[in-house]
Amino acid sequence: MTSKTIANGILRAVAIITGIVLLGYLLLKIQSVLAYLAIAAVIALLGRPVVLFLRRKLKFPNTLAVIATMVFMLAIFIGILALFIPLINEQSKNLSLLDIDSLKADVNTLYLQILEYFGATTDSVSHLIEDSDLEKNVLEGMDLGFIPNFLNSFLNVLSNFSIGLFSVLFISFFFLKDSKLFQNGMLTFVPDDKEGNLVKSVDKINNLLSRYFAGILLQLFILFVIYTIALLIVGVENAIVIAFLCALFNIIPYVGPIIGGAIMVTLTMTSFLGADFSTVILPKALYVLIGLVIGQLIDNFFSQPFIFSTSVKSHPLEIFLIIIIAGLLFGVVGMVVAVPGYTAIKVILKEFLAENEVVKKLTKNL
Repeated sequence: MTSKTIANGILRAVAIITGIVLLGYLLLKIQSVLAYLAIAAVIALLGRPVVLFLRRKLKFPNTLAVIATMVFMLAIFIGILALFIPLINEQSKNLSLLDIDSLKADVNTLYLQILEYFGATTDSVSHLIEDSDLEKNVLEGMDLGFIPNFLNSFLNVLSNFSIGLFSVLFISFFFLKDSKLFQNGMLTFVPDDKEGNLVKSVDKINNLLSRYFAGILLQLFILFVIYTIALLIVGVENAIVIAFLCALFNIIPYVGPIIGGAIMVTLTMTSFLGADFSTVILPKALYVLIGLVIGQLIDNFFSQPFIFSTSVKSHPLEIFLIIIIAGLLFGVVGMVVAVPGYTAIKVILKEFLAENEVVKKLTKNL
């Protein structure tokens, strides 16, 4: 091996590493665009069966079928948002008619009841707060400058949401109108002799992910029904809205159910603010907690294994490890996209590296 060969090898390695770094930097800069594409792809997968039904059964032209599907899905989205309007209106009225002195008395009563139930006293809590200098630390750390910053952040979020919604709807329309659009775009980067493998990969990914997202919708619906029943039994107001919100958190694996459960129990307790803690608030919170546990048991031992085994063809333990790794690397977003992303990678590996022994073991069920 000559020095020229070694130098060429080093230069080639440096060029490859530089290219990978630049690609990673580019993907980081356009991550919002990638998010729009991913959301639009999910919407297209969910809306595709509706488009096919309108075209094949009702003989709609392709463009009209896509428009009707987009309107239908947008109506569902608006309908979901409309569910929260009564809750917001009710809370606004409550705030406008709020008796501050009565609220203070109710909160103080609830506070004393909780202390009494757990065997604590106000003096012990006061001494604990004094020893920790909590009040002093809170006052010193308080910065009223957060108010204009919060307003600016809110306006930025509202602006970004509007841009994102328009972008997602625009991209989704063309994904639904031309189902081969994304595939044709990828074919430009693939050698001619590998185009058949890519077409097979895209078709299989579409099939698997369509079943996966349909399974997720079924999973959320089951939890929504269980949570609604539990909240209605204990007499919580706006039970349907609260159940829907808490079930929606289940989209975030492992962490989401904890957040949703905490919200549901908290809203249950605040719904009966002013009642006796030991005879009213605590039992109702426990009943809701039991409903939450039942929902999660059904989800963990029935819904999730069914979805993972029949849609993405992966073992639950395999999925668990992938979600944890994605969460550590990319946070909550990584946990949400871990399963569909991992499924797509497995399909591509099977088509392009079918002879590799590791790939054979990983993709034997596909």
